[in-house]
Amino acid sequence: MLQIAILMGGLATRLYPITKNIPKSMIEVAGEPFIVHQLRKLSLQGIKNVVLCVGHLGSKIEPILKDGSEYGVKLKYSYDTKKLLGTGGAIKKALPLLGKEFFVLYGDSWLEINYLSVYRYFKESGCKGLMTVFKNEGKWDSSNVEIEKNKIKKYSKTKKNIRMTHIDYGLGIFNQSVFKIYADETKFDLAQVYEDLLKIGELASFEAENRFYEIGSHEGLIELNQLLKKNK
Repeated sequence: MLQIAILMGGLATRLYPITKNIPKSMIEVAGEPFIVHQLRKLSLQGIKNVVLCVGHLGSKIEPILKDGSEYGVKLKYSYDTKKLLGTGGAIKKALPLLGKEFFVLYGDSWLEINYLSVYRYFKESGCKGLMTVFKNEGKWDSSNVEIEKNKIKKYSKTKKNIRMTHIDYGLGIFNQSVFKIYADETKFDLAQVYEDLLKIGELASFEAENRFYEIGSHEGLIELNQLLKKNK
């Protein structure tokens, strides 16, 4: 059965003062905490096993979501230590709760994509990792992926060039073995994992057709609130 880890441990400083006392994932969007919308959407796509990688103010999440049954999923929780571990370190810490293969989703992303199609593509690729990408062309955020012949040629959040027309869409798939080279309780970013996989030719890519939405900024929060209200 497909499994997913949701990264939701960041400080969310761009959303201050909203996130001063509440984790970003619990911000109300269209009448419900954002994470509730995510969980229901995953359940409808057949993804029932969910691991929440929580950090900043994370203790406020489990008492509300509990075991996830109300939303059609089975929840497990992986807590950062006092030291925040970053997106990569959080996944490394959660490995005991995850299976051989699993999705990774950013906790502030709203994606209109068929997860099963992405997983099938990943299996056919034979690679250890997959990044979903979107032809962003700098419109909704800064593009960070260069594509050549439908494959990722370069990915970087810091070293960008004008040929980067695509962006990391916010959904990946990994084989658990990918994280074995990184030390326990060490802070590192998921971007480093993607870059390392690309260097050894083990990173597949799946191009999403629909744009992404996010609640990582005040503008994104307003936009997604309007979208989900309309969809209701």
